[in-house]
Amino acid sequence: MKEEVGEIQIAAETWRPEQVLEWAFARFGNTVAISSAFGAEGMALIDIASRVRKGFRLFTLDTEFLFPETYNLMDQVEQRYGITIEKVYPLNSPEEQERLHGAALWERNPDQCCNLRKVEPLRRKLGELRAWITSIRRDQTTARAGAGKVEWDEKFGLVKINPIVDWSSKQVWQYIRQHNVPFNKLHERSYPSIGCTHCTRAVRPGEDPRAGRWSGSSKTECGLHIIQPLTVPPEAGA
Repeated sequence: MKEEVGEIQIAAETWRPEQVLEWAFARFGNTVAISSAFGAEGMALIDIASRVRKGFRLFTLDTEFLFPETYNLMDQVEQRYGITIEKVYPLNSPEEQERLHGAALWERNPDQCCNLRKVEPLRRKLGELRAWITSIRRDQTTARAGAGKVEWDEKFGLVKINPIVDWSSKQVWQYIRQHNVPFNKLHERSYPSIGCTHCTRAVRPGEDPRAGRWSGSSKTECGLHIIQPLTVPPEAGA
């Protein structure tokens, strides 16, 4: 599979999001799923996917610390697109996590909290799949700057597909308005990037759009999208 990804990566960079999704659904069928936290990018991607294929798989990592507005949006997604969101939960409930690791782990060790409530559940879910689809964009963080539309995910050992990776935030919102796509109402209250309640705040005027995530720390990623480049054999790159 790695070899096939290497062959298609360059060609895929010229594809529109619809073409990327058409290839993904045709190539992987029911063994590919969209991962979404239902941000603006995620909602645009879900809507595009609904125009390409009916009945696609969609999952989310429910950390059990999400905003009420996010849960409300999930209900809207299921009703509008006629799909059932596959919700993936951490192994431990919030109460069990506090008993095992102490209170407010997200304040003392946010990386460990993200690993327990996001990375480990994602690893379990991806074990069921041959490919996953995300709505990340290159200009969101430095860790995502090198992401391709189709790439091999070395961290989780499967194909990773990013159909709107070359879009700007402006393009995302143009799509949402043009197609009347529902979105998280927190976006209207200065929350451009939305995660868990404990680690997300509104962004102040002039701040980076992701300044509200893990505010006060150097952390910028939960660990799901740390890009590791495809390993190319020496003879192939000679």
